[in-house]
Amino acid sequence: MTLIDTDRVFAEANTSATQGQIEWDMPKSLWTFGHMAGTVVALVWFPSWGGFAAFLVLAAITLCAGHSVGMHRLLIHRSFTAPKWLERTLVWLGTLVGMAGPFGMIRAHDMRDWHQRQVECPPHPSHGAGWLRDAWWQMHCRFALTHPPHFEIEPEIANDPVYRWMERHWMAQQLVPAAVLFALGGIGWVLWGICLRVSVSLIGHWAVGHAAHKDGHQGWEIRGLPVQGYNLRGLGFLTFGESFHGNHHAFPHSAQLGVEEGQLDPGYWFIRALEGVGLAWDVKGPHSEPAREGLARKDSCEEGRRPEEALAHVGG
Repeated sequence: MTLIDTDRVFAEANTSATQGQIEWDMPKSLWTFGHMAGTVVALVWFPSWGGFAAFLVLAAITLCAGHSVGMHRLLIHRSFTAPKWLERTLVWLGTLVGMAGPFGMIRAHDMRDWHQRQVECPPHPSHGAGWLRDAWWQMHCRFALTHPPHFEIEPEIANDPVYRWMERHWMAQQLVPAAVLFALGGIGWVLWGICLRVSVSLIGHWAVGHAAHKDGHQGWEIRGLPVQGYNLRGLGFLTFGESFHGNHHAFPHSAQLGVEEGQLDPGYWFIRALEGVGLAWDVKGPHSEPAREGLARKDSCEEGRRPEEALAHVGG
């Protein structure tokens, strides 16, 4: 079987995309369970409107500016360019989401993307299991290939001393906001602003990823592949645009995820605001690079049209 390489993942002579096993990842699992336990303590023993406000503010900042914009659209996909100090700040905010450090996030994303570009994709990276099993797999386990491909991060990221420090101590980054929260509201605010926020972020990221590979609105498909992405309508604002996963499969290079009318994309609004004040440039849209091989419009009114023709009404 011929395997498709991606920007950072390259098949070797003996590489298999399917041969492997799902293993319990103890540090990842204990990290997740620990924050969930702290969440229960926060809700039961430390109910607080101030803590709730801290949770909302920190969740919005870390998920939008950090995860969606800094980690996903900037560091992983290079869909726009920003000053190095700003890039590092946004990536640090993304690390505070609590999923992994910068290298770990790139690896997790790119390996899943590599799997989903193959003609045969196993159930772990394709979210092929049911809700409960997939939740256990994604938040507590890892898929270990018997003969993995070669994975390589570009030197400008891999050799960056700040990113190397973040990766080495990514869990400890929570101590910075925890110290501020403790000074403002004591241990209760720490539990709300750290444990509850990380738990909601981890569960929410998995739930959106699971649902966005199962069903929903699909304006585009990548023909010939078993794994497709779907848009979760109504969740654009809440997920800062990340729920438009069908669009992301179609245009992975685009900084704009909500590419069609009515698709709210606060992450892209933030990027455009940065662009407006000169802190972002070379912002890519769905037109910026050639269409993916196999890309086809799903809407009946566009059947039979070439991707570049159907793209004419897409924004960005």
